[in-house]
Amino acid sequence: MRKFLAALVVCLLLLPAAHATQSFVVQKIRVEGLQRISKGTVFNDLPVSIGEKLTPARMQKAIKALFKTGFFQDVRLERQGNDLIVVVRERPSIASIKITGAKEIGKKVLKKALAQIGLSRGRVFKRSMFDLMQHQMRNQYFARGYYGVRITPTITKLPRNRVSVNIVVAEGKVAKIQQITIVGNSAFKQKKLLKRFTLGTPDIFSFFTKNDQYSKQKLRGDLEKLRSYYEDRGYLEFAIDSTQVSITPDKESIYITINVTQGHRYRVSSYSLVGKFPIPQATLDKLVSIKPGAYFSRQQVTDSTKRIMDLLGDKGYAFAKASAVPKVDRATHEVSFRIVINPGPRVYVRKIKFIGNTSTRDYVLRREMRQFEGGVFSSKQIRRSVERLKRLGFFNRVTVNTRRVPGHPDEVDVHVHVKERPTGSFLIGVGYSDLYGPLLNGSISYQNLFGTGKSISLSANNSFVDRYYNLSYTNPYYTRSGISRTFNVFSSTFNGIAANIGAYSSGTEGAGVNYGIPISENRTLSVGLAYELVQISVTNASPEVAQLFVNQYGSSNRVIKANVGWTRDTLNNAIFPTKGTYQSISGEVALPGGLRYYKLAYLADLYYPVSRRTTVKVDGQLAYGNGYGGTNGLPFFENFFAGGSDSVRGYQARTLGPKDVLPPYYPIGGNKEVLASVEYLFPVPGTSAHNRSMRFSVFVDSGQVYGPGQPIALGQVRYSVGVAFNWFSPIAPLSISLAHAVNAQPGDSTRVLQFTLGTLFQ
Repeated sequence: MRKFLAALVVCLLLLPAAHATQSFVVQKIRVEGLQRISKGTVFNDLPVSIGEKLTPARMQKAIKALFKTGFFQDVRLERQGNDLIVVVRERPSIASIKITGAKEIGKKVLKKALAQIGLSRGRVFKRSMFDLMQHQMRNQYFARGYYGVRITPTITKLPRNRVSVNIVVAEGKVAKIQQITIVGNSAFKQKKLLKRFTLGTPDIFSFFTKNDQYSKQKLRGDLEKLRSYYEDRGYLEFAIDSTQVSITPDKESIYITINVTQGHRYRVSSYSLVGKFPIPQATLDKLVSIKPGAYFSRQQVTDSTKRIMDLLGDKGYAFAKASAVPKVDRATHEVSFRIVINPGPRVYVRKIKFIGNTSTRDYVLRREMRQFEGGVFSSKQIRRSVERLKRLGFFNRVTVNTRRVPGHPDEVDVHVHVKERPTGSFLIGVGYSDLYGPLLNGSISYQNLFGTGKSISLSANNSFVDRYYNLSYTNPYYTRSGISRTFNVFSSTFNGIAANIGAYSSGTEGAGVNYGIPISENRTLSVGLAYELVQISVTNASPEVAQLFVNQYGSSNRVIKANVGWTRDTLNNAIFPTKGTYQSISGEVALPGGLRYYKLAYLADLYYPVSRRTTVKVDGQLAYGNGYGGTNGLPFFENFFAGGSDSVRGYQARTLGPKDVLPPYYPIGGNKEVLASVEYLFPVPGTSAHNRSMRFSVFVDSGQVYGPGQPIALGQVRYSVGVAFNWFSPIAPLSISLAHAVNAQPGDSTRVLQFTLGTLFQ
């Protein structure tokens, strides 16, 4: 606007002179006053050329055009004979931008935001940018709750028509929500309603959750939660009348007032299904959770119509609609519903097209699809296909769009949009475990080799207890039916003293192959074969079992292993599950040709959701091993151990069970293991319902290890109770537990605080 007014003033000033000046044919054009801008830029924007007739009107047009470029503070056109002289005064350029006092927001972030409005080094400086600059920076701070921020810009002139921009930021303090008040809530206590809010007053978790910082988006979401809470409990006519957000003069405290009208509480008098029923009505009736006589619930109505549409979608009716039409009786405070069903035509899939897979080959995606071309459209199979594509780990995002085929109302094309992520990685990590001590790990891997879906990786793990190196190659579709094959070569060393189980060390080198055979969508059978060379080093201070083993079988032994396993995985999340089960049965047999032994194990994890945000986890593990055919018992280095953060918390790692007969009586493990745990998982107070990075739990752990000849006596099982905190932090997964050993016996090693950093948990 300022630029336009300046141009207008100049034009008005020149208007009399322009009229006084006679038109002439331009023979030459000279430009004076340029410092940085090239003559070519001026000639390119000047709507006058040599040989053209310059009139007063065209002179005004030329001045406007040059002002419009934004490069000049002043523009004059003069005549000398038949020469046109363009006299300009350039705007200064920005030599530097300095920001001081910005701590909450990084200087790079602020400078990037300023660059979006043209305020950056090397650009032309305009004073009109100041208002935009302050507005942009305030928005950055307001979004973080700094409502008292003060931004003071200063301009310093420099030689060669340049300026430096200095911006001083006084951030002030973050404005905290001091109070949220709900007016008109006679049916429910305010404290109960506010528990459902993301926003809240400061508490001990606000440092992580930022729940005490006001946000329009968060408040809008909380108001929707409030509305749903009432409508799910019968208040059909509930309304939010107004919302006031006030801030104190010092810009440090915020008060929120929400005025509501509850209305009457309604019961459901009846419901009916009307429309077309391609599926028996009795089947559809079972999907309706609306109960006559019960209080109205918006969630039940929504869920009922959604289940009907999902079932119709699974049967091929891709565009089915089910809408609940209420009939309200305000005299009796009752409501009835007519659920109108319009299935539309049954739809078939004509074509499936993949979009965005620039590296991944088409067949890699197509073999994961459970919806097939030419088949009846099924929303269930579409969802399953998306899940399988996400599990590949090749994509950041997978979305599906269905498009009608023009002229064919019973056909659709399915477009699968994927956004690929880098599948090659080089990782180095550090961590700590009460079981292994400090951890150092690294890996080089490529999960989608040449876009074929195959993977290759080299990984290494190093700690005080063991070192492990592994090179593996996996073909997930070794056969068209989905059988996978993995080759791996590995080497490991183990330090018994560091593991607190005896003065001995071992080294293992080997190679193996494993096949995964899918039985169903969530069940897999695995079989494999491996060869290992095991080296054992003992001294006179080693545990008796280690010395006896070396005396009987030597320090070097071959092991030819065959393994078979069965898994069933229905967990809804690989890191923080809240629903589903995981079961595994595995068997391992060392075949003739070396040491002979076998190991059997059963593992089960069950997750039962108690509410939307809380879950009960029950898990158990049974394991047994023994020798056969000339090998006396299970080799000691294959023994089971218990105690520690991954089994029975509250007891030191690997210390439960049999101990050596020689001083200092190191734990030696056993050939039988029993573990069980019950854990109540709940979110960190104050976190949003969508937070999946941290959680608390209260647990009861139990377990014991038994040696050869010892019966499994439940009276010897050790128990512990405690609390745990799990956080999938940006650095690495972190698990901390505080546990009390309930029935520790003399000789048991207990530990209250245990933590692990750098390993995954469920």
